[in-house]
Amino acid sequence: MGPVRVRTGLERLRDDPALIAGRRFAVLANQASVTADLVPAWRTLAGAGQLVRIFAPEHGLWGVAQDMEAVAAESEPVLGVPVVSLYGGSAATLAPSAEHLDGLDALVVDLPDVGCRYYTFAATLAYALGACAAAGVEVVVCDRPNPLGGAELEGGPVEERCRSFVSQLPVPVRHGMTVGELALLLKAGHHADVALTVVTCEGWTREQWWDETHLPWVAPSPNMPSLLTATVYPGACLVEATNLSEGRGTTRPFQLVGAPWVDGDRLADRLNGFAPPGVVFRATRFRPAFGKHAGEVCGGVEWHVTDRSLARPLETGVRLLAEVCDLWAAEFAWRDEAYEFVADVPAIDLLTGSTQAREVIEGRGCAEDLFAAWAAYCERFLEKRAGYLLYPTQAPRA
Repeated sequence: MGPVRVRTGLERLRDDPALIAGRRFAVLANQASVTADLVPAWRTLAGAGQLVRIFAPEHGLWGVAQDMEAVAAESEPVLGVPVVSLYGGSAATLAPSAEHLDGLDALVVDLPDVGCRYYTFAATLAYALGACAAAGVEVVVCDRPNPLGGAELEGGPVEERCRSFVSQLPVPVRHGMTVGELALLLKAGHHADVALTVVTCEGWTREQWWDETHLPWVAPSPNMPSLLTATVYPGACLVEATNLSEGRGTTRPFQLVGAPWVDGDRLADRLNGFAPPGVVFRATRFRPAFGKHAGEVCGGVEWHVTDRSLARPLETGVRLLAEVCDLWAAEFAWRDEAYEFVADVPAIDLLTGSTQAREVIEGRGCAEDLFAAWAAYCERFLEKRAGYLLYPTQAPRA
């Protein structure tokens, strides 16, 4: 008997489209919202009812735009359906407008996620829930497995001053929930009036990573080419808040970290010296084709995951930046441009949810105290999320 493939919510809705049959609906999705045989969600569902429009999250319907790049409206080339961008030139574009929801019976959401609070697609879901609640439009979420599994958590809460598009959700950085579970959590806490249905996956258990689901990996955004990238992303994304390159403009985004003034051997020795769990760093050099330090040779390190079940990427990412700050204090700097439409709060605070990680990286705080506080928050969050979980922690017995 061969391996059992997980069936996504999209495939289950396709096979039983009663929730949208004969109704006017829109789809919120992108190019990674596909069936197991790689048919996009909007084309899969188009014949089940009247598909009025498609909403696209950051990076656009086809995942062409880079991070924080405004995306314009377009038309889907096969169906001719209008595509409305939910990532334009201002924060006002992040939610569906009343005009674009007018006349709809339902919004079908099939958004890929990588299990990390910063990854903005779940925040787009949160904005959509609020808009649909106000417009009286039902939301149908087609669920997908969390690529990092549903067991491990990392990170702390978000202080109100740090609330933004990358810190919109009331969850840890690595939350261990599916998009459907997040929708239920958000409805209970913030959008009680929305009519919400979650079409669950079939056959997924919380211990399973994406490569154990036997579903195809389609890059959900331009710099998320593989599950390995997603594995290190909770820590490697912190590099966005600095003047270091996070590997954008290379074939290994987020796996590479460096700058022209970094000595990769020194940094690798420092990082490997504290034996980060499940990870080894290798000294390397790279030259980004675009993004920070474009065209310049950067010294730095590459993340190598040796045991993903042990890896603590967020904690390791904090330690990585602390070592760079210590070794190259004169060169290291925090990002000074606006980050996800916010200009008056440092990007590192927006990502981590408070000033505490920044203080640790700058040598003004204790890493162990920070990580202990994060662990305590995650323990409390386990209790909070328990009522919204849809999947077992192990395969049911025959």
